[in-house]
Amino acid sequence: MEEKEVKNIYAIPANYTDSGKLLGGMIEPRNAVETAILLILVGYPELMWIPMPGTIRIVVMVVTLMPLAVLSVMGIDGDSLFQFLGHIVRFWFRRRKLHMRRVGYKYDQACLKKTGKRKKAKSRKT
Repeated sequence: MEEKEVKNIYAIPANYTDSGKLLGGMIEPRNAVETAILLILVGYPELMWIPMPGTIRIVVMVVTLMPLAVLSVMGIDGDSLFQFLGHIVRFWFRRRKLHMRRVGYKYDQACLKKTGKRKKAKSRKT
């Protein structure tokens, strides 16, 4: 008698990695918390402090809060909104200018000398 081979191949469902997310894997908890914080911080002043009639107040809140909420829930480039803003701020403080020499260009020798003072490395005593 011939023995049939048993195949232990299982299909991995598409929502396998969606555990720990909200609304069926669509929203990350961090994005949901950030969205709630942003909507409270921006919506409360619009609701309480701006003196407008009710209908105009609702229109202003829809025009300002809906895009902010959608952007915050979706995030930018896989990060939450505050993470992305942190990347931007970190880039601003750590950026530097890179100057490359052109190939085939004859530089003046005075321009090639570095004028800045370099810190001397501390010598170690052994």
